[in-house]
Amino acid sequence: MAMNFEQARQNMVENQVRPWEVLDARVLDVLGRVRREDFVAPEHRQLAFADVCLPLGHGEVMMKPVLEGRLLQALELNPDDRVLEVGTGSGFFTACLAGLAGQVVSVDIHADFTHTAAQRLTAAGVGNVTLDTGDAVIGWSPTGQFDVVVLTGAVAHLPERMLAWLKPGGRLLAIRGMSPAQQVVLMTQEGPGRYREEVLLETDLPYLVHAEPPRQFVF
Repeated sequence: MAMNFEQARQNMVENQVRPWEVLDARVLDVLGRVRREDFVAPEHRQLAFADVCLPLGHGEVMMKPVLEGRLLQALELNPDDRVLEVGTGSGFFTACLAGLAGQVVSVDIHADFTHTAAQRLTAAGVGNVTLDTGDAVIGWSPTGQFDVVVLTGAVAHLPERMLAWLKPGGRLLAIRGMSPAQQVVLMTQEGPGRYREEVLLETDLPYLVHAEPPRQFVF
C-alpha cells in the first residue's frame, strides 16, 4: 500500500513536534508545508517522518523532526532576517529556514551535499537560498553579517570567529559539548564582545568536520 505522505506529515507535526513544546504557529506551518520526503534518499522515503535521525553519508545525519522544530522555534526568525546555516546536509532544514526568513546562505563542506540540496531546493521552488561549499569551521568566511547563524552539526567548542558573523543583536544557535550529552545553546549579541548564553536542551549529533573534540590518548 502506498504511503499517504500528507497524512504522515500532519501526524509528524501534531503527534511528534507539537507535543515537544513546539507551539509557534509559523514553525508548525512550515514543517507542515515543506515536503520532507523529497529531501531524503529514495530508500528512506518511508522513514521521512519517523522520530529518528536518518543517515546522509559522510557520517552525517538528518535531524529528528522534533529537534528541527525546537531549533526553528528557538531562533524566532523574522520574515526579513538574513540567516547563515553552517551544514546544509539534506537541504530540508535550509528550506524551513527559507520559509521563515528573508534570505538564507547555507554552506557545507561536502560538495555532493551542496549539489543535491541545490537540486532539491530548486524542485521545491525555494528561491531565497544561496548555497556554497567550504569549511566554515577553520577556513571559509561569509560575505557580510547575519541576523541569525545556526550550526546544524555539533562542535566541541564554538569557534569564536563565528560570533563575528553576527549583526549587532544577532543570534547564534549551536549544538556544543561532548557526546552523548551535548547542549543546544543560543548566543545573543548584546554589545561589542558581549553575549548572553541560554542553554535550551540536550541532544547528541555528529560533529562538524574539524569541530570534533581532541582525541584522548590513554597510556
